Amino acid sequence: MEAIPYARLTPDVILGAAEACGFEPNGRVLALNSYENRVYQIGTETGFIVAKFYRPGRWTDAAILEEHEFALELARREIPVVPPLVIGGETLHEHEGYRYALYERRGGRWPELATREERVQMGRFLGRIHAVGAVRPFRERPTLEPYALCASAAERILAGNWLPPHLVDSYRAVTRQVLDGIARCLEEAGPCRRLRLHGDCHPGNVLWTDSGPHFVDLDDCVNGPAVQDLWLFLSGGRDEMAAKLQDLLDGYREFADFDPRELRLIEALRSARLVNYTAWITDRWADPAFPRAFPWITENKYWEDHVLTLKEQLAAMDEAPLPVR
Repeated sequence: MEAIPYARLTPDVILGAAEACGFEPNGRVLALNSYENRVYQIGTETGFIVAKFYRPGRWTDAAILEEHEFALELARREIPVVPPLVIGGETLHEHEGYRYALYERRGGRWPELATREERVQMGRFLGRIHAVGAVRPFRERPTLEPYALCASAAERILAGNWLPPHLVDSYRAVTRQVLDGIARCLEEAGPCRRLRLHGDCHPGNVLWTDSGPHFVDLDDCVNGPAVQDLWLFLSGGRDEMAAKLQDLLDGYREFADFDPRELRLIEALRSARLVNYTAWITDRWADPAFPRAFPWITENKYWEDHVLTLKEQLAAMDEAPLPVR
């Protein structure tokens, strides 16, 4: 594997990948906002397509194909996702050593979910996705385990010597407490059903149009609890989050059951994501895109704020679950 991922992914290679699948690119290439993979809008003689080049070594072919099949399965049920194009009976292609998939270009804006109507509508679509996701589990994709995710991420951060010396002990102590809190939340929630999820269903992975949302980028799809695809739409104070969650669930329950015990997992999942997000940036630092996009991670202030945020999460995990009907 190359020391610098995508080092050979030049415009000629990108255009050649489109040509290899039968398209006639006109030379227009626009890089879209993506760091884990590389995603480009490519102009063709008949319009635009989007090409996603998978990060080398991250997923097996079988795991990528399982992602593709999930997206296609949802699309066949008329659930608004953006599935890969099937070209010559295949969705996963290879060109110049890079694996890639092609997609239709879809427009839209990030959802604001400012009204109850919009939140209920979003909940309906999430319920429909999960009704399909519950039919059978992924076999090649991982299962979301917040304790293991957080523990591994914290270990990698400490091993990488990213922390300012004066914060090492504080970080080690607070992440141990966070892990204890996650374990407690998991125990109190008890066994929860695991189903196929989008996995990274935040507003940036949803495009909103006048007819409602459509979902993009299933690259992080996993088996996990349903609440993982709900809590990322919650923000603000506790009362505001409870009101938003109620609206989402009012729509969600029209198509799928929701186990209220999963509400105990929200802050545990948030805590694990906070630690893992930071580890993700440090893990990818050799990729030149990451120092350009996240320069603040080398600053003491970032780590001071990060430790403070994790301490706040300790209090959040001690609170009762959000109240919903």
